[in-house]
Amino acid sequence: MGKMIQKNKNPGFTLIEVLIAMAIFAIGFLALATIQIKSIAQNATARMYSDATTMAVGAVERLMALPYDHPDLNQGGNPHIREDGAHKIEWNVQNNKPVAAAKTIVVSVSSENPHAIPLNIRFIKGQRF
Repeated sequence: MGKMIQKNKNPGFTLIEVLIAMAIFAIGFLALATIQIKSIAQNATARMYSDATTMAVGAVERLMALPYDHPDLNQGGNPHIREDGAHKIEWNVQNNKPVAAAKTIVVSVSSENPHAIPLNIRFIKGQRF
């Protein structure tokens, strides 16, 4: 009789193959977790900037609605400060800049958060507006 060739009829995975697959899965999972953590941090930063912008625009609109000679638009009171929770809204007024009968107003919003960057908005209020 001839030689019998025995084939392994057990087509399962070996332990090494399972360990390699688990290592690849773990590396991929850690990469996804890192991306998620960075995404959460960026979302928090974007929210801080959005809150600061909303507060600054609100202050600009409030100041634009005031009469030209209102005490909050007086250069002598610089800097004007208003606390709003964790944020500080501050504005400086310069009379007759850039032209006569106009005021240059710079609104700054800062936060107690050490990672927040102050936001500044500069606008001009004319006497006839």
